[in-house]
Amino acid sequence: MNTLSISKNQIATMTAQDVETLATRLEQDNYGNAFEGLNDWHLLRAVAFQRPELVESYVHLLDLEAYDEA
Repeated sequence: MNTLSISKNQIATMTAQDVETLATRLEQDNYGNAFEGLNDWHLLRAVAFQRPELVESYVHLLDLEAYDEA
């Protein structure tokens, strides 16, 4: 079993087109197994934290919600 390893360099070199392709795969949800989709989701989430400008249009795929801990 392989583990997912996402490097900062990999994210730094991603283009808007790369993120669009990634988001399209997630929206279509046509994976051979659940782990492939989960890997894409983790990659999109990592991009969202490091380069949020690339993910603005796809935040709905991450299911991130603001909440108040108070």
